[in-house]
Amino acid sequence: MLPFVRPTIEDEDIAAVEAVLRSGWITTGPKAAEFERALGAYLGGNPLVRVFNSGTSALEVSLRAAGIGPGDEVIVPAMSFVASANVVLSAGATPVFVDVDLHTRNLTAAAVTPAISARTRAVMPVHFAGLAVDMAPIEALACQHQLRVIEDAAHAIGTRDHGRLIGSSGDLVCFSFHPNKNITTIEGGAVACFDPALAQRLERLRFFGIEKDAEGNMDVHAWGGKMNLTDVNSALGIVQLTRLEKFNTRRRELVKLYFQHLPKDPVLLPPADDAGHSWHMFAPLIAFAALGVTRYEFQQRLQAHGIGSGFHYPAMHLFAVYRKLGYQPGDCPNAERIGAETLTLPLFPAMSGADVQRVCSALHSVLEELSRAGA
Repeated sequence: MLPFVRPTIEDEDIAAVEAVLRSGWITTGPKAAEFERALGAYLGGNPLVRVFNSGTSALEVSLRAAGIGPGDEVIVPAMSFVASANVVLSAGATPVFVDVDLHTRNLTAAAVTPAISARTRAVMPVHFAGLAVDMAPIEALACQHQLRVIEDAAHAIGTRDHGRLIGSSGDLVCFSFHPNKNITTIEGGAVACFDPALAQRLERLRFFGIEKDAEGNMDVHAWGGKMNLTDVNSALGIVQLTRLEKFNTRRRELVKLYFQHLPKDPVLLPPADDAGHSWHMFAPLIAFAALGVTRYEFQQRLQAHGIGSGFHYPAMHLFAVYRKLGYQPGDCPNAERIGAETLTLPLFPAMSGADVQRVCSALHSVLEELSRAGA
């Protein structure tokens, strides 16, 4: 059975974690600080990097550090993992959903503009599946309206926007290192920013709001959570980061094979490609309704050929919690189509070219089976 994702864990990863476990210091300490420095060096542009226990925590703390809370609105693409909107609710603000481009699955400045209101405080571009949002027009719009830009780069470590690494510039840029991401710390995340005062707020918020003076005396002036990343996780991240470019290069090679061997069928819409894409996921759209099957039935047919698949993601504005805000079907038609037709295919660095051909062959077979059944 070929799964749709598998983390790449090698002997050096295991050795790094073992060394921390044997050191006697396993929670946040020197390895977490080393991982922050390594991430900053990789991103370039001298960002201040702070690591967190998840990408979700990184997003939530970024919103709070930016002063966003009750009464505020944050513009969010309707196509992303639900964490992108949930953190807005957690901060006490209101997510305002806008549609995405059908091919890139990304937010555009043209979609953001009409959603800006007197209550808008931030916009959250999501670099979907590792494809960079075109940031320049969004940044210009944010500057014009004095908005914060909080980039959800959970999919985008190693992604480039017009040659520039995501996280090498910007306002607040948030990454995830979940096991299905391009590098993993098991669970973990990070924020890159360029304002020392903002970085200090991120530090306080991730650990109980604690502030200490030079003598170690402690005070707490505001709320803070427990969102620190341990040295065990950080040690894994340090080693994984040294292989990130290798991982991403292999992902691009595999995707090139996908584009060569995918069935040329009108029911299948491939994802958009770009030179800076880090290819966190490969998720074409398939018109299941036109084939007369549900997505689940299609997945079961692929599974019978030994191919695993996933589903990333439903359109967020149609979840019950957000329908309570007044959203309904038809509000974001591209996101709704993507949510209804996405099928995530296997993509991870340990795959071979033969694996890609096997996936594409299975797709050919399932499409032929359904064509014959509908004839």
